[in-house]
Amino acid sequence: MEKYEVYKTLERFEVSINDLEKAINLDVLNARLLELEELMHEPTFWNDPNRAKKVTQEATGLNYKKDMIKKLKAQYEDLTMWLEESQEGTEAWEIVEDELKDLDHKLSNFEVEILLNEPYDDSNAILELHPGAGGTESMDWCSMLMRMYQRYAQLKGFKVELLNYLPGEEAGVKSVTMRISGPYAYGYLKAERGVHRLVRISPFDANKRRHTSFVSCDVAPEIDDDVEIQIKDEDLRIDTFQSSGAGGQSVNTTYSAVRLTHLPTGIVISMQNERSQIKNKEAAMTILKSKLIQLEIEAKQKEINDIKGEKTEIGWGNQIRSYVFQPYQMVKDHRTNYEVGNIQSVMDGDIDGFITAFLKVK
Repeated sequence: MEKYEVYKTLERFEVSINDLEKAINLDVLNARLLELEELMHEPTFWNDPNRAKKVTQEATGLNYKKDMIKKLKAQYEDLTMWLEESQEGTEAWEIVEDELKDLDHKLSNFEVEILLNEPYDDSNAILELHPGAGGTESMDWCSMLMRMYQRYAQLKGFKVELLNYLPGEEAGVKSVTMRISGPYAYGYLKAERGVHRLVRISPFDANKRRHTSFVSCDVAPEIDDDVEIQIKDEDLRIDTFQSSGAGGQSVNTTYSAVRLTHLPTGIVISMQNERSQIKNKEAAMTILKSKLIQLEIEAKQKEINDIKGEKTEIGWGNQIRSYVFQPYQMVKDHRTNYEVGNIQSVMDGDIDGFITAFLKVK
């Protein structure tokens, strides 16, 4: 990288840091921190553990933003100083280039984190995948997407737990529900809600014809126990059945699987991964609460869109992204027009570009 390019990059970094500082509004942030510190010093603060947890989490988040701006500014100032003292082609110059890449990466990540300021963005995510029509081909596509999200979570340092898994008869996955746990997991993964379209020459077609397959991805925030969701007994139908998934002989021969149907909304949750019917019911109730919260989020977003005059459909009809394997290779998001030609990297979990583009235009 030539010296002129380095200076232009530093100018861009300076603008980005200033914009981030304005977005955070340090005066307001510091005032709120003082309020939280006063609350934490009250003698009765720990009498209400749920309230104490929320206050400490908020304070931690605000301090993180404050410290991050300070670190970014310090790194930018160090880079500016090093640049004046470094000569192109030297070892010191290589260090400057490495620091530029590091600062660019930190700035990009922090910009996204600032955008994640909506309710539940900092929650864990409940992610569900369901194949559309197409039999084995669509179920195979479902298994490919499941792997993609598992790899994405691994790259982000998130934890993945399979809550419900139903394999296909020949190949692939009939349905899968995963809990993805980590900082802002829901905030990031909410960008993935919608229908994902695959175009490829099917490995299951003897005539090597091109097939189009669809899988719906649903994402909801995992709800803490202290969030009150009213579910009336008369609104809930509970069915038990034998598990058809893996998990050992006792799982498949006892009625441990549970299906919850929320009658007012028509939401159906099936859970069979646990050996205990009680545990399966508890897991299903957690997901049901998360889905009811997601419905509230969608309703509020619809109100906002109606005020703005925007028309946005949510759900099965919303094809958000196409993954074309043949006759050319391209992954394109239809909401942002962001596209990538390296399909393998995307299927290996490199989807941050799509998520960042969505968050910036949302």
